[in-house]
Amino acid sequence: MEQNLSFTEEKRLNASGGMPILIINTLVLIAGIAGFIIGITRAEAGSGFGTVLAVTGGIVVFLMCPILYVGLKVLKPNEALVLTLFGKYYGTLMGPGFYFVNPFVTAINPTKSAPAEAAQKQKLADEERKKMSDHASGKAVSLKIMTLNNDRQKINDKLGNPIEIGVVVIWRVVNAAKAVFNVDNYIEFLSIQADSSLRNIVRLYPYDIWDEDESADEMSLRGSSQEVAKRLRDELQSKVEDAGLEIVETRITHLAYSPEIAAAMLQRQQASAIIDARKLIVEGAVGMVQMALNQLSENHIVTLDDERKAAMVSNLLVVLCGNKEAQPVVNSGSIY
Repeated sequence: MEQNLSFTEEKRLNASGGMPILIINTLVLIAGIAGFIIGITRAEAGSGFGTVLAVTGGIVVFLMCPILYVGLKVLKPNEALVLTLFGKYYGTLMGPGFYFVNPFVTAINPTKSAPAEAAQKQKLADEERKKMSDHASGKAVSLKIMTLNNDRQKINDKLGNPIEIGVVVIWRVVNAAKAVFNVDNYIEFLSIQADSSLRNIVRLYPYDIWDEDESADEMSLRGSSQEVAKRLRDELQSKVEDAGLEIVETRITHLAYSPEIAAAMLQRQQASAIIDARKLIVEGAVGMVQMALNQLSENHIVTLDDERKAAMVSNLLVVLCGNKEAQPVVNSGSIY
């Protein structure tokens, strides 16, 4: 016999209004108490069967009416109640309002610890306990868009360099029954899956692209953060589908080399920037020297042999590519 390990269906519960039940139940309770008091008064006066009936009815009403009050439920906007009846799924109550349901149903929310369980978890910090529970009132499941901001992680990129990266996950519950029944704690489950997916995605990309070859078209964590975040969202969504969660968006909030290699990588970046700047300077200087030689030749200002051209090119490149201003030497004795 196969056992269904995944809950997939959600039953929308159509509950009646709670205000009429509240008014009628209150009036019946008041009438029962009044009947009980009148029955006791007549019993002292020696009345018969009617007195016993009034007292019995008052006791029954006094015992039953408080039970009906338990069935009154209040829901705020973007909240849902997942209800069970004697261990079986009863339905999901959704929509803001005041409702009346079977008083014997129980609301389930695994992120809200019972008082006894909360007492056993005093070792956890208050922020950690709040992080693993939503902010819906009572046992309700929040359907609002929420944010999960896990701690920064140290992960090796595609090239094996250790980096620190942090992401924020924007998510919401779209199937409250699956979130309650398919996983133990859907917020903790999301947090663990987010860390796992982040590690899987980061290992596929280098932190940055250094070589200007065919790999320059490859995506990197620093240069293609939006594409990486989108791929992270897709992978995370596939992992939390059975938990009734929807990943609205993922964003990279922190990206840096780990402290142990940050200084070396900074020197590498500076060296790369210097080399790029030198390349640009040399290309510009060569173009200016060529332009100067062409204009001197075309305008017949001076005719230079190959040796003099080489000397002129050397001098111009020293002037144009040097870090400091050159000190000219003026030759006024001859053309050379």
